[in-house]
Amino acid sequence: MRILVTGGGGFVGSYLVERLRAEGEEPFVARRREYDLTSQTDAERLFRDTQPELVFHLAAEVGGIGANREHPGRYWYANLLMGANVLEESRKAGVRKLVVAGTVCSYPERTPVPFREDDLWAGYPEETNAPYGVAKKALLVGAQAYRSEFGVKTAFLLPANLYGPRDNFDLDSSHVIPALVRKMVEAKASAGSGVVLWGDGTPTREFLYVDDCARALVLAAERYEGREPVNVGTGEEIAIRDLARLVARLVGYEGELVWDSSKPNGQPRRRLDVTRAEKLFGFRAQTTLEEGLSRTIEWYARSGGDQEPRRIVAGAP
Repeated sequence: MRILVTGGGGFVGSYLVERLRAEGEEPFVARRREYDLTSQTDAERLFRDTQPELVFHLAAEVGGIGANREHPGRYWYANLLMGANVLEESRKAGVRKLVVAGTVCSYPERTPVPFREDDLWAGYPEETNAPYGVAKKALLVGAQAYRSEFGVKTAFLLPANLYGPRDNFDLDSSHVIPALVRKMVEAKASAGSGVVLWGDGTPTREFLYVDDCARALVLAAERYEGREPVNVGTGEEIAIRDLARLVARLVGYEGELVWDSSKPNGQPRRRLDVTRAEKLFGFRAQTTLEEGLSRTIEWYARSGGDQEPRRIVAGAP
């Protein structure tokens, strides 16, 4: 099968490509330096060059709370345009299926916990990442509309916050786990007296190991093509304060954790109802948070995060 992975050189995309290759497939990896998917011309050229039968749309512009506050217009524009162009070109190419990575950031700020897919339209997303979340939610509407009018088969997934080796550890744009890991590894190495962290540590988040997400994408491609979005996660939440303590313990950092409450907390709580994913395509997360964090810390300590900061990735702040 001819498979196209947009954002295949990014964080989640690289793990997905590895999984597909292990299954004997050789997907085409679309990278931004070759195809700017915010350009309709480039999107047309990509689909003309690849003639895909199955498309995974993972390309996104995304970062943590700070990056979302700094680039709300860009994140709205880029994610909306990329998604619309990929959806339209998938229609024109007659692809068998389009698998789309949405975001937990699309949920309303005060969504009852656990987040159920039916609550997606119950309110407006949390302000710091609303432009990104709204752009992704608009893609869900487009996918459902294209299904109704043109018969485009899609699987739309809503992953929890992702993490793992090869994540973006650039402090200006990273998510919470790579930021914690980097700060504590560096503080331990320099015998620093304290690590400053954003907010007050009370919000909760649910974290999904990146390779588990890649497995969910493959399962959805094989087994699911319904119109409704599907949460993908562990169904477990942890307070950021407790997460910081866990990372510190695993890193071996014994210094002070200083919380800067002048910085935003983001959404108060996040925990997904993950029953639909298991029921519809048999997905259940396999990697515990401590196991995944240990792998991430080991990779960062070994490599120093030696890679170019990514802008085309899939994930959520």
